[in-house]
Amino acid sequence: MSNKIENIFKETAKVITGSLTDGRAEVLGKMASRVVDSLKKGGKVILCGNGGSASQAQHIAAEFVGRFKKERPPYAAIALTDNSSLMTCIPNDYSFDAVFARQLEGLGRKGDVLIAISTSGSSKNVIEAMKKAKSMGIIVISFTGKGGGKMSPLADYDFCVPSDNTPRVQEVHLLALHALCELAEEDLA
Repeated sequence: MSNKIENIFKETAKVITGSLTDGRAEVLGKMASRVVDSLKKGGKVILCGNGGSASQAQHIAAEFVGRFKKERPPYAAIALTDNSSLMTCIPNDYSFDAVFARQLEGLGRKGDVLIAISTSGSSKNVIEAMKKAKSMGIIVISFTGKGGGKMSPLADYDFCVPSDNTPRVQEVHLLALHALCELAEEDLA
């Protein structure tokens, strides 16, 4: 059992180290700058994802509105998975592919930032939200894995974890999203 645990930790460490290659740290810094710029101008951070990525979207929205490490005013952020009525009425009336795009159309404004999270980079409803965001003048940031899928080319900035292993991608996404929060908070506080 302990050998298996050690292998899991070693694999995660390897994926984390691999995620610092190919300019990803620079991309993360640019993402933080865009978030800061939007918030300074009265914009908001809008997040979406499915499953584990949905919970990360909610987690990061809470870090922005609540606080991350410093006592400071709340920052405008919302996860599009927070409203169970919307998460059921939009798929019922339209389709599940429209669940985030429809909300974004109602809540988003030019200059906001969409953070789209998908381990596969191919979540149809997240892709539709990204397309809607682009048409509205919303900055699109994506966190992907498995080569970026269809999402990477749609994003203004993509942080693609170099792994096909979903749990490892999710672990690095959380680390990168926490780094984004910390960078934004340090700049804004």
